[in-house]
Amino acid sequence: MANSSRQTPLQESEASRRAAEDARANKAARVYSDEEKALRKERVAKAKDAMSRSAGMKGAHVAPARAAIKRYLQQLNEPKQPDDARFEMLIEAPFKAPPKKKTNDRRF
Repeated sequence: MANSSRQTPLQESEASRRAAEDARANKAARVYSDEEKALRKERVAKAKDAMSRSAGMKGAHVAPARAAIKRYLQQLNEPKQPDDARFEMLIEAPFKAPPKKKTNDRRF
């Protein structure tokens, strides 16, 4: 005989859906101060500007840098945000070529 306490995949998905629905219903709305709103608006403007300026650029470093900016814009509502120094590095990444790797090749 099968163990009756085990749930089927359908029951598991239904339970997780109900739990997520309950969590959404009981979630307290976060109130942002005017200072936080202004900082967020400024950062979004800078990120969008960097995306538009780097659209036609080529290089191996550009695509990953643009992907990081896109990820930042997609995850704006998450509580963990980069600090100012990290954000500036993120915005400038598409425009700075990485340093070339040094080789031990001694041929002239």
